[in-house]
Amino acid sequence: ATRFSSKSFWAMDPQQLRNVKLPSSGAAGAVARSVALAGVGLYALSQSLYNVEGGQRGIIYNRLTGIAEKVKPEGTHVLIPWIERATIFDVTARPNVVQSVSGSRDLQMVNMSLRVLTRPQVDLLPWIYQNLGTDYAERVLPSIIHETLKSVIAQYNASQLITQREQVSKEIRAVLVKRAAHFHIAVDDVSITQLTFGREYTAAVERKQVAQQDAERARYIVQKAELDKKAAVVKAEGEAEAATLIGRATANNPSFMTLRKIDAARDIAQTVSQSANRVYLNADNLLLNKLEDDSMNTTKK
Repeated sequence: ATRFSSKSFWAMDPQQLRNVKLPSSGAAGAVARSVALAGVGLYALSQSLYNVEGGQRGIIYNRLTGIAEKVKPEGTHVLIPWIERATIFDVTARPNVVQSVSGSRDLQMVNMSLRVLTRPQVDLLPWIYQNLGTDYAERVLPSIIHETLKSVIAQYNASQLITQREQVSKEIRAVLVKRAAHFHIAVDDVSITQLTFGREYTAAVERKQVAQQDAERARYIVQKAELDKKAAVVKAEGEAEAATLIGRATANNPSFMTLRKIDAARDIAQTVSQSANRVYLNADNLLLNKLEDDSMNTTKK
């Protein structure tokens, strides 16, 4: 064998190139086979493992035996590549919102929005996968929810749907739980998120409320008038009684009028004293002259 350096490779003549020793093809083939086997092994290992995350379950489909009855729990599991295939199901409760337009017992159109929390029954996931598929919720829930809403709403009047909303929700849930159980779907919660009526019914309700308010206002006016009438009667009776008592007091004691005049003069003086302006009044304006006249009349008698 001829030894040479990379610098002298191009300076060699063709006769020397014939004597160059190349690596054997057997060693290179062994290396290539080892690399290929390692790659195939790693690929097979990656295809043989799968993970089931929290809140999920796994179903195994075997090309030879079909769907396995055992449900795979959370964790890492092994399967046979190209023969078995894993399908992952989400078993947590998921919300489903469905809107439906139904007729009430009094033939009013009701627009109701229902929010339903559902989840698949874990032990029966193989049946769900075999008969409904992974999109079981989209296939089953809209139809049974619409049918349940129509059957329950038809039993109530429009006004009862408002006043008995909690009872309506409970009845919808009871019917929906039975219907969903046929498809092995568990219903955790049912709630009415929206409840509206047609324009005609809404306008009729508004007119009724306005009429009730007008009736209440008219009733209040009548009651107020009756109370005012009673107050006037009581006031008149009181004034008549007061006049009678004053007449009796004046006849029995002439000094009663003098006392009333003194009270009137005191009230006038107090009002004038609290005023911001200065006012000068004589005795006539204060009714004090009446006292002198009364005293003179008493002396003459």
